[in-house]
Amino acid sequence: MPFAIKITVALVLMVWLGNLVSPSLSAHGFGERYDLPIPLSYFLIGAGMTVVLSFVVIGYFVRNTSKNPNYPQLDLWAHRPFRMLAKLASILIRPLIVFILIIAICTGLYGTPDAIDNFTPTLVWIIWWVGIGYVVALIGNVWAWLNPWQVIFEWAEKIFGRRNPPFTWPVKLDAWPALAGFFLFAWIENSYTGSSRPFNLSFIIIIYSITTWIGMFLFGKHVWLKKADPFSVLFSLFSRFSPTEVRVGQTNDASVCQSCPSGCAINADLPDCVDCYDCWERAPRSSRKFILRPWASGLTRGDKVSTSLVAFHITALATVTFDGLAETPAWVAIQTAVWPFIDPLPGNAAATIKTLGILLVPAIFAAAYIYLCTLVSQFSGNRLAKNDVIHSFVFSLVPIALAYNLSHYVSFLLISGQQIIPLLSNPFGFGLGNWDLGQGQAAAWNLFGTAAFVPNIAIIDAKFAWLFSVTSLVTGHVVSVLVAHIISLRKVESHRLAARSQYPMLVLMVFYTCISLWIIAQPIIE
Repeated sequence: MPFAIKITVALVLMVWLGNLVSPSLSAHGFGERYDLPIPLSYFLIGAGMTVVLSFVVIGYFVRNTSKNPNYPQLDLWAHRPFRMLAKLASILIRPLIVFILIIAICTGLYGTPDAIDNFTPTLVWIIWWVGIGYVVALIGNVWAWLNPWQVIFEWAEKIFGRRNPPFTWPVKLDAWPALAGFFLFAWIENSYTGSSRPFNLSFIIIIYSITTWIGMFLFGKHVWLKKADPFSVLFSLFSRFSPTEVRVGQTNDASVCQSCPSGCAINADLPDCVDCYDCWERAPRSSRKFILRPWASGLTRGDKVSTSLVAFHITALATVTFDGLAETPAWVAIQTAVWPFIDPLPGNAAATIKTLGILLVPAIFAAAYIYLCTLVSQFSGNRLAKNDVIHSFVFSLVPIALAYNLSHYVSFLLISGQQIIPLLSNPFGFGLGNWDLGQGQAAAWNLFGTAAFVPNIAIIDAKFAWLFSVTSLVTGHVVSVLVAHIISLRKVESHRLAARSQYPMLVLMVFYTCISLWIIAQPIIE
């Protein structure tokens, strides 16, 4: 099908989606309605055309066909003051993070069962799950440095001595356990009815802690984090967008990266090893670099990832999309349609339908991605092998995932996240003399004088949230177009062929831009 016809079909679909809703809508996360100055369909068409225009502009001006995957870099690690500052920050902050983990477990076990007045749910679902993702993407992979489970394990290694892990990670297993763990987490977040109960969260944290430490002991901390820990894998993916990286120079075939048990040898054709903390830890000091780079440049190297990580990347995008879809009237219609078939089955019917959605939406995303990668290969005249496209171009989806994450959760973080301020002064939600799961009338704590703080729900309004969502989603898709174009330029011999090969990806990005805006514009139904 010619490219022009595909774009026409996408635009017609955008108009159809826009007409499904009234120009008067509730922006995501707010109860009040915001009347758009123009119909929603105009926003969808405008956003889609902006992405198309960016493709034309990028294709015209970005014509460098250099195979060198490097980008502008500033090595901060070469400066002694920076190294000293990093060491000092490590000494001061890492114990604090471990202390916060201990407090989160204790408040969940012994604090009030009211999720709003207990420290654990706000910390887990807002400050950590939403907040850390933003920090990792906009600053760097702080999770690789502040992960409290890794910190505690490293302390244990210093006390009892470091030992070689007794087992080697099975090659065929790859990172599929991390994907399974991410699916489990997505189910807990979206379908498990007890996910906001403090006691349940603490119990989950304890199980996760035991599993993580046993895995680190058996297979090595870095191997476990890169292959089995869903959060380390996800934050490592997001950090590719960030302006910082750790880098180890691969100077010869005997470098630490060639023998890395985490699998860095898959990208041996690239000049350096980027964002592998296993190699960073084992490398000599002269080979270590901490790089300051342009945002999103880390996505353009053309790294290959394994099939399991491709599946993980797609699932990360699909699940956050499903999280938004599950808050729309469209999802109510889907639930109503399948309810008669699910209701007779054991268990909660609504939770079962959501579970099916969590499984099916990533499968649909994966099928669409593989099909479009097939088209990319064909449009390149088969100069780009299908498998190479699948395993390399998945990085172009990262800005899309980040943009949707940002637009979907911004009101949640800025409004509900304020609840952490009074909770810092009274994390248990009751007084010191009461340790019976939050029951009783003991005097309330006020450790830092913030217990009476009332969150400002007017910090942002529906209009701001909508305009912010439009801006972030369009920007994210434009960056994705740029990333895909640069990767393509480094893999084929001509600019014309590189641009032509990206026609299918452009159709995907235009379509997903409009779908994302449509979801964000829907009223909340939960």
